[in-house]
Amino acid sequence: MRVKQVNLLMALIVVMLFSFSCFCIYRMTQTSNQLINCRNHILEFKENFLHLKNKTERNRRELMEALSKMKYDNRQRADVPVKLGKKEVTTLDKNETVSNTFEVLKFFLPHLRKVGRVYPDVIISKKKEGVSFALGISTVKRRNYSYLKQTLTSLVSRMTLSEEKDSVVIVSIADSNEEYSKSVVDMITKKFKRQVKSGSLEVISIPAFFYPDTLHAMQSAEDSQKLESWRIKQVLDFCFLMLYAQPKAMYYLQLEDDIIAKKMYFTKIIDFVHSITSNNWFYIEFSVLGFIGKLFKSEDLTDFIQFFLMFYKDKPIDWLLADIFQVKMCTPGETPEKCVERNKQIRIRYKPSLFQHVGIQSSYPGTEQYLKFKS
Repeated sequence: MRVKQVNLLMALIVVMLFSFSCFCIYRMTQTSNQLINCRNHILEFKENFLHLKNKTERNRRELMEALSKMKYDNRQRADVPVKLGKKEVTTLDKNETVSNTFEVLKFFLPHLRKVGRVYPDVIISKKKEGVSFALGISTVKRRNYSYLKQTLTSLVSRMTLSEEKDSVVIVSIADSNEEYSKSVVDMITKKFKRQVKSGSLEVISIPAFFYPDTLHAMQSAEDSQKLESWRIKQVLDFCFLMLYAQPKAMYYLQLEDDIIAKKMYFTKIIDFVHSITSNNWFYIEFSVLGFIGKLFKSEDLTDFIQFFLMFYKDKPIDWLLADIFQVKMCTPGETPEKCVERNKQIRIRYKPSLFQHVGIQSSYPGTEQYLKFKS
């Protein structure tokens, strides 16, 4: 009887050991499968990451190659004989010539290649050049109200005479409405006689042929396409104005026609620019909203204009301004933190904002906006 009990106990122990072994083997197999799955996921993630990295690098190279090609084309144009490098200007005195600055537009806007000369209609100008600052304002007709006189009054009245002498304010009429163009010219010649006489205030008009036919078609389409065409036109308007202003001054300040400048704004801008010890800045923000109050070195405008024209159909201009920084300044493989740190060093922000947005009637027809600047 005792032997029988011992054998039964031994059999029970053997069964338990066998069951435990099977359980251990099963768990080990399961764990091994999980590890293999995990490893496969890691390898897949690594492969996707490398693919994305290579794609980003390829896109960056393509953009840089395009920019290099444009620079090369510009140099080639500069090297052609003088009779091709300069053209006679019919809207100015017969003996006057202007450089081929606007020829770059034909590289990006093929319809302009059929046009003999691309240049704005210069309405009011004393051809003032060699100043420190050019202030650019693009204006269009709004449905019920114009803020332009209020904007210009705040800009010129808050400059000293010496500051006014060393600057030029350029109003670019980016609207084909002849009645609006006439009203702008009449208002400026009556209200700002001294600035017009001294050459510190100029008025130009963008010719209608400058815009692609597709843009005109979009403006008569459904609302979503109208909004897109408005954004596209805005990019083109700014580029045209920048090209005109570039040879006039050392710095270019982008403004809009519905803002008010704060007291002593121009003195503060001059003092701040002079206080920056390094010349390695990308641009300076004197306002944080949109494209308003951005100060550029005129020598850098070519790169900005070409980049904006390259992608003018894709994004609003303030978004493109952020994109060009990523392309030119953030190198592949560096951490986002490093890129952000460099951003702070070369995209300089002045506080508080020197320009207050006042326009409620948007330049996009039928839209109101209540945007205020932060400090």
